[in-house]
Formats: sequence, structure tokens, C-alpha cells
Amino acid sequence: MGRPYDLRHGGVSWRLYAGVPAPQVAEWAGHSLEVLQKIYAKVVAGFDDVWFQRMDDVLDGHPGSTNGGDNS
Repeated sequence: MGRPYDLRHGGVSWRLYAGVPAPQVAEWAGHSLEVLQKIYAKVVAGFDDVWFQRMDDVLDGHPGSTNGGDNS
């Protein structure tokens, strides 16, 4: 770790990767939502497959599923 900021950045990024809603992460980090989205936009980029699967899970009646909708 080079700077204390690196640890903070890692913590915010980890929360976004985990799927914590951006407004909540912004509040915990002491950022406005606009600042959070500007600084951390790259963190959640490229996760389209995850978001599409979550939407499909909700439509299938399985919100919160993490196994691709296969609830057997």
C-alpha cells in the first residue's frame, strides 16, 4: 500500500463490486453520488452479464440468486 488513500479506494471499490447500491457506498465514503460515480465509474463497468442475470433472476421469481438462476 502506497498511501492511506489506496486503502480507502480499495474499500469503496470492493463495496461497489459486491453490489452495494452506489448511494449507500457514497454515504459511507462521505462522497456525493455524483463524485462517487465520476471517480469509480470504471469499477462497475463491464459487469453487464451480472446485471442482466440479476434482472432475469428477479423476473424468474428468484431475487438475490447468485447461481445463475438454477435453484435446483
